Amino acid sequence: MSHKEPSTEQKIEAVIFASDEAVAPQYIGQVLGEDLSVADISSYIDELNETYASTGRCFRIANIAGGYRFLTVPSLEPTLKKMLAPKIQRKLSQSALEVLAVIAYQQPVTRGEIQQVRGVSPDYAVNKLLERGLIDVQGRADTPGKPLLYATTKEFLDFFSLQSLKDLPKLREIRELVQENEIQDYLTSSERIEDHEKE
Repeated sequence: MSHKEPSTEQKIEAVIFASDEAVAPQYIGQVLGEDLSVADISSYIDELNETYASTGRCFRIANIAGGYRFLTVPSLEPTLKKMLAPKIQRKLSQSALEVLAVIAYQQPVTRGEIQQVRGVSPDYAVNKLLERGLIDVQGRADTPGKPLLYATTKEFLDFFSLQSLKDLPKLREIRELVQENEIQDYLTSSERIEDHEKE
């Protein structure tokens, strides 16, 4: 019994599927051992995405962090948020998320500058973020003591499914989201009080 050789399209799909991070097109070409240009790989991926769309699949191959990876379609975001939010919180503490936000929006930034924003020492959170590879040292500041400068990494973009830092939500959008969440929390708590009073 003969086995049919997988097509180039299938090989590309398999490489992206098997990776736990975004795969650069150059790396895909190296793994396949074929002379494929970035445009060639992009064309294959477009064909794969067309197939996924026509068959009603819940995922697509997205171009993020300078490479490709599988992501679910945006319409499933509300469903997956319920599953992933606790997971992200377990991986990153609230203080680590706050420090990461400061670095993301003000990079490159020193530990002293992070502390000025948050009011407490960021040392533990910075060390954890360095361990996770979400931030990295980007040189030293031209100030007394030459403190280290920190910035986000490619892994940061991959973790939050961003193609580039330009895709970070604007501060105004974040404030609106926070306000919406606070209103929702208030309404939920009010409903609980009313239900309790009815009992």
